[in-house]
Order: sequence, then structure tokens, then C-alpha cells
Amino acid sequence: MSALATAQTISFIPSKDLARAKAFFIEKLGLRVVNENQYILTLAAGQGELRVQLVGEFTPASFTAGGWQVSDIVATVKALAAAGVKMELYPQYGFVQDELGIWDAPDGGRVAWFLDLDGNTLSLSQ
Repeated sequence: MSALATAQTISFIPSKDLARAKAFFIEKLGLRVVNENQYILTLAAGQGELRVQLVGEFTPASFTAGGWQVSDIVATVKALAAAGVKMELYPQYGFVQDELGIWDAPDGGRVAWFLDLDGNTLSLSQ
């Protein structure tokens, strides 16, 4: 399926309240609405789209549901913190994170995690 190798990706995140999710993704993360209706909120996210879909009751996954590759994770974490977004700490997994909540992965990458208002784990990677 080589057509998929070059196709634009679309990520989906569940939400119980689209209006509340919309406020978070716009006001806290600075994303732009592309389209919306009573079932889904589509946001521009880099070269792809993030679709926040209305669902009934659900339990957020215990793993990362989506994320962004950023060029400067320190600046991005600081900007999110200024907007009121708190990075999550995961010592239970053996991650030693710095004062900003950034983990230095063994492969040299850097990762930080935060939650949306529905409890979905989202990440930043550099």
C-alpha cells in the first residue's frame, strides 16, 4: 500500500465534551479549527489533522494517544506551561524527567507528556 506511505495522516482523540475540548485545543495548544459539527472537531496540526471525536463514556488509555514532533522541546514546554498546561511525570516507568518534565530517552530523543481535559495522554518529542 505505497499510497499510504505518502498520504497525510489524521489522528483521532476521543472526547466526552467537544465544546470543552475545543477550548483546550485552541486556547491552550493554539491549534486552528478546520471544520466542526456535533460529532467531530477537526483541527489543523502540522502537516496533518487532529480530529477530536465525540464519544460516550470511555476510560482514557494508559498510554500516549497522540503527539507532536517539535524542533525545540524546552521552548514548547515553557510555552504550554505559560498557557496553563502541566507536564506529567512518570517515575513509575523509571523515567527520570528534568524540572520541566522532559525525559531524555536512551536513543537521544527528548519527550514530555501532558493530558487533555478528557485525560488523554499527549506528547511532545524532539
